[in-house]
Amino acid sequence: MALDASNPSVPSAPAHQGRSRGTRSRPPCCIGLGEILWDLLPGGRQWGGAPANFAYHAHALGAEALVLSRIGRDDLGRELLERLAALGVSTSGIAIDPVAPTGTVSVALDEAGRPTFTIHPEVAWDLFEAGPEVLQQAARADAVCFGTLAQRHPVARASIRRVLEATPPEALRIFDINLRQRFWSPETILESLALATVLKLNDEEMPVLAEVLGWTGEADERLLERLAQRFDLRAVALTRGARGSLLWWDGRCVAWPGSRLQVVDTVGAGDSYTAALALGLLAGHAPEAILAIAHRVADFVCTQAGATPPMPDAFRQHFNEVTGGG
Repeated sequence: MALDASNPSVPSAPAHQGRSRGTRSRPPCCIGLGEILWDLLPGGRQWGGAPANFAYHAHALGAEALVLSRIGRDDLGRELLERLAALGVSTSGIAIDPVAPTGTVSVALDEAGRPTFTIHPEVAWDLFEAGPEVLQQAARADAVCFGTLAQRHPVARASIRRVLEATPPEALRIFDINLRQRFWSPETILESLALATVLKLNDEEMPVLAEVLGWTGEADERLLERLAQRFDLRAVALTRGARGSLLWWDGRCVAWPGSRLQVVDTVGAGDSYTAALALGLLAGHAPEAILAIAHRVADFVCTQAGATPPMPDAFRQHFNEVTGGG
């Protein structure tokens, strides 16, 4: 089934198969853990960072969301706080560094809208600290999303691990691998997988991960199953661009086809997919239903400029049961 992003109505894939948790009494708490920054795009400046994008999209889909990160005591940092507060995303977990600047990333887009990132070092989120208040927030999490980039500095890496260890045992700890430039190592990947309960990666990252593990010559479906078994993961999602995505969940692997889209840019599309994935998993929805809405959301983001466009009401309505909405 090809999805038409111009029509945001939600596909009618089966919504309540498998381990459904039923209606919640409160919205789930979704945390974006790691980098928050400004993407310096050809068309202008956009705030972002994969964990921050995840938090925004989770909130746009009906969750309570917050970002755990660090910004500089500068104009860019103040503007980030203002933007997030205006969008309803909690900033209570964002610390202000007195010296290091707010993070920035230079972004170039190719003819297909695919981004290339130049990530500037020695910025505030490299020095993120997990103090008592941050750990209290982590203890409320239903889902937390983290990656490799924010672990490039030993201070932030240690803090991220403390946050993950402070989450409830049943929380989704989503490792969105996000391999960027040289800011990762096999050790970081393996240690993160050991902390995760859910893995999300794309078709460019899969061969890298397979090489790290010494696995070659196997189909994607088999690799997802092996990853789930090796690292005791509840779910593994693989996005494959125009070829759609795969989801291993509830003991089986399901494929969803890609879409024909008029792409503006793909920045943030993967993060919106991850947010929809998280809410679907929290609800215990069937794999087909999770992929249907995750693709619908990501397709829409691809047709908009920037990583965090306003989301159609239909998406939030779809997750009313997940989030305890009416």
